[in-house]
Amino acid sequence: MSNGNGIDLDSESQITLTRTIDANIDDVFAAWTDPALIEQWQADEAELDAFEGGEYKFTTFGDDEDPEDHVVSGEILQFVENEKLVMSWVHQDGEGEDAEELIFVLEIAFKALGEDQTQITLTERGLAHSDPESRIFSMEAWSAAMEHLAEVME
Repeated sequence: MSNGNGIDLDSESQITLTRTIDANIDDVFAAWTDPALIEQWQADEAELDAFEGGEYKFTTFGDDEDPEDHVVSGEILQFVENEKLVMSWVHQDGEGEDAEELIFVLEIAFKALGEDQTQITLTERGLAHSDPESRIFSMEAWSAAMEHLAEVME
């Protein structure tokens, strides 16, 4: 069941987004794997080992509405330049005793549609997505992130 805007809701525990960006595949892949570029669209502070088995950590600083910093970290499970990036995505939710770890696997596939056009297909899998609210939230968050990426790249 697809509702036309690149979001696929067929499986309980995963979400898929497809987005085409008017930029060369080298640059688009770099935007996901070069910390300096990641900081332009996805996180305030990024550390990432750009190889299979490497680790990463993205921090988004809190603001007035939500004073806590958000940290996502994990491991690079697959790294195929300009083709595929698979990462374990561990999101710390809350602190102290209420802390909850939301664990996802994020798979990003890259496909050159032309010299200056790249299609990104992002799939996020995780048990937390069997809760429809978390899936909608995640989709909106990724949609917004991809929009931001497109603005930065184009």
